[in-house]
Amino acid sequence: MFHVEAITALDRPELAPYRTLKRSAAHAKLGLFVVEGDKVLDRLLESDFAMVSVLVIAERLAEYEARLRARPEKDITVFVCAKPVLAELAGFEIYQGVLAIAKTPPPLTLENILALDSRPRLFVAMDGLSNAENVGTLMRNCVAFGVTALISGETCCNPFLRRTVRNSMGAIFKLPVLETVNLVETIRKLRGHGVRCIAAHPHTDKKVLSQADFTGDCCVVFGSEGHGISPAVLAACDEAVALPMANDVDSLNVSMAAAVFLYEVNRQRGKT
Repeated sequence: MFHVEAITALDRPELAPYRTLKRSAAHAKLGLFVVEGDKVLDRLLESDFAMVSVLVIAERLAEYEARLRARPEKDITVFVCAKPVLAELAGFEIYQGVLAIAKTPPPLTLENILALDSRPRLFVAMDGLSNAENVGTLMRNCVAFGVTALISGETCCNPFLRRTVRNSMGAIFKLPVLETVNLVETIRKLRGHGVRCIAAHPHTDKKVLSQADFTGDCCVVFGSEGHGISPAVLAACDEAVALPMANDVDSLNVSMAAAVFLYEVNRQRGKT
């Protein structure tokens, strides 16, 4: 169930996460994350992620009442205010007038994702991705192409940043995410379980995308645009595969490259 409260004072303790939207580290310590935008909130309401509160402009409350009433939580606070009050509270304009606070799920282990019922398994690993928008879009690609789970390396940004969740368009609610403290060791363990680890690496003349075999259990590893995959992570993989490009283009945005790689995986598996 939920109860509605009109905002009469901006300094209420319950509103603290909304006052600190740009302080993601503080949210992470509390085990919370922020949802921004109506489509992302729609998908949160459909998920089994635990919700804490919602903040909406008054004229949008009716859109969410039925779905909030159907939620399993015993009590969700719905804060209501005028749009100028929301902007003052958040510190910037929230164009759609919709925010929410939810709880981050318990951390997954490698054993958890290896036990997921999906064969052949398809994992994606990220190395050095610090741009929240890129990570969010990559998550969306993962869900679109049936990725079993996403593995976030220790040099990546928090997958539950507000901008990451927003750019994922709610895909994060459907995608198991393993945050590892040692990506090299995780890759070695994956290989020990028969998962072939393939580095998406533009600087290789050994094999191009169409020559790689993605028909069995595999993990595709993507690196940052600035530096690519780190030497240690690259060395831990079974092989490096390049995406052939013309006109001396050095690389694609990582989310675009991921879409091409994951399409090829699905093509080889007869899922196109």
